[in-house]
Amino acid sequence: MNVAAAIPQPVRLAQLPRLEPGMVSAVDWHLLSEPEGRRLRELGLDEGVEVELLHRSFLGRGPVACRIGRMTVALRRHVAAAIHVSPNPAP
Repeated sequence: MNVAAAIPQPVRLAQLPRLEPGMVSAVDWHLLSEPEGRRLRELGLDEGVEVELLHRSFLGRGPVACRIGRMTVALRRHVAAAIHVSPNPAP
């Protein structure tokens, strides 16, 4: 068995399967404006935090809704694209 194939590869938050939790592996802070980055940090979003995609907008052009801890937040599509998530492996 190929061990590398068993390790889930990071995807962007908006590409995470709905209702499947994942762990934030990286954030491209340089793609975000200073207020956007500050807001994410205030919400507690950083590397190592568990997130879950709840809803994508129609046709994939608008915001996404995700759960960060116990909070449900809406993120603009370009903000979600700056967040890399490793899907949690199946138990």
